[in-house]
Amino acid sequence: MDDIDDVVLERDGAEEDGASEEELEALESKADAKVSKLRKELDQCRAERQENLDGWQRAKADYVNALKRFELEKQEAAGLGIAKAAKALLPAYDALERAKGSGELPEGFAGIVKQLEGAFEALNISSVGTVGEAFDPMQHEALGADATSEKEQDNTVTAVLEKGYALGEMVLRPARVRIAQFEG
Repeated sequence: MDDIDDVVLERDGAEEDGASEEELEALESKADAKVSKLRKELDQCRAERQENLDGWQRAKADYVNALKRFELEKQEAAGLGIAKAAKALLPAYDALERAKGSGELPEGFAGIVKQLEGAFEALNISSVGTVGEAFDPMQHEALGADATSEKEQDNTVTAVLEKGYALGEMVLRPARVRIAQFEG
């Protein structure tokens, strides 16, 4: 802006000195040229500022998305760890359940079964597969079929041969079942 001030002062001084009309017009065109140059520089600065702002906003959005992705990956990894541990414990739990069901469970083992049940519940692990529910190939593995004469029982679970387990929505092991098939 000092350049414009100098031109204005120069023009004012020229007017006081009684400069000719041509000299005043030359000074005004010089001032207009400087103003035009400064406007171009200002436009360039504004464009550069907008470009920097856009880049910063993109970088910030990328950072926020990365944080969300890292949190999701951390939760998925924790879920996979729980799933892997639960899958390793399921055969032992099944054996204890079978012994409990047949009345052959020694006294000391009842507490272990309760602890395992409590741990599964705390980890959001639930059993899958009950008699009478609709067959779902995502949760059940059909090992056989039983004939039924009732249409509404078609494709429902008639017997659970081995319980299945799920961690939230993820099936750890499908229930092994027999299903009803309508024969009509």
